[in-house]
Amino acid sequence: MDSKLMAATAAAMVASGKGLLAADESSATVAKRFAGVNVENTEANRRTYRDLLFTTPGIGSHISGVILFDETIRQSSLAGKPFPALLESQGIIPGIKVDGGAKDYAGHPGEQVTEGLDGLRGRLAEYFKLGARFAKWRAVINVGRDIPSSGCIEANAHALARYSALCQEASIVPIIEPEVLIDGDHTIERCHEVSEAVLRATFQACYGQRVSAEHLILKASMVISGKSCATQAPEEQVADMTVECLKRAVPAALPGVVFLSGGQSDEKAAAHLSLMNSRHAGRLPWPLTFSYSRALHQAALKAWSGREGNVQAAQGVFAHRARMCSLASQGRYTAVEERTAG
Repeated sequence: MDSKLMAATAAAMVASGKGLLAADESSATVAKRFAGVNVENTEANRRTYRDLLFTTPGIGSHISGVILFDETIRQSSLAGKPFPALLESQGIIPGIKVDGGAKDYAGHPGEQVTEGLDGLRGRLAEYFKLGARFAKWRAVINVGRDIPSSGCIEANAHALARYSALCQEASIVPIIEPEVLIDGDHTIERCHEVSEAVLRATFQACYGQRVSAEHLILKASMVISGKSCATQAPEEQVADMTVECLKRAVPAALPGVVFLSGGQSDEKAAAHLSLMNSRHAGRLPWPLTFSYSRALHQAALKAWSGREGNVQAAQGVFAHRARMCSLASQGRYTAVEERTAG
């Protein structure tokens, strides 16, 4: 366990004005995204699209790290350079998704638990050799009638904690992602209640597994109204309630908190993050930044649509979205900036 390496990695991941690109979609998830722009889901097309993102000029100014999928960390760019080495040449830290996905939780209808702990120690050692310096594990928490149950929360918290301990043993910084899904008709108050309970249980489990908080990054979902809720909370309330929830449940010792976009629009994901940073500037124990997938590169995927002639334009779209997220992490995102390309 190299504490100095992990401390340096964690600090760089949440450096001022920078955040993470989540490019760790499984092949099945990529298939859905590609279908939306009429691109065939082949290994070659997945490689070409990731190459487009990773070779965008100057992207290291806004992106500190990229979460890769198992297939991607083993691939090389179109120019023949291994993707981890390509990212490093941009000043970007390679990371890796290591969980086995959320599966139905036996005896708990409507709930899921994430699998993938078996053999993880060996996989982490291999990923370290391939260049990964941080990892990610996602848990899924559904909100509905009588759920989440305490059993579901505890099972996922335990898995997140065991994964984190194995990562730190391998000198890899763990990102824990206990995602409270936006699906449903729950109110923002209900989301706050569930989010706080999930975070408290997760960090208690981490403490029990002797996970070092100083070498751990939280990937949090925002406290927000369910998509089907009749009353959608305003942006300021989302920002304030999210910060309140984090302050109640997240140890101050963490190097930083990154947010998932969770199905929000590109603009909403940026606006909410920016308001958290502007309204609570100077009163946060950790930096708050982004770890977005769709909210960072969905627009670029649409601009590309599998056509070689669209690569430069798509990279421009991606660079713009990265800049918007960077501004949001500094509390400086505005509608005017959104409309200003370049």
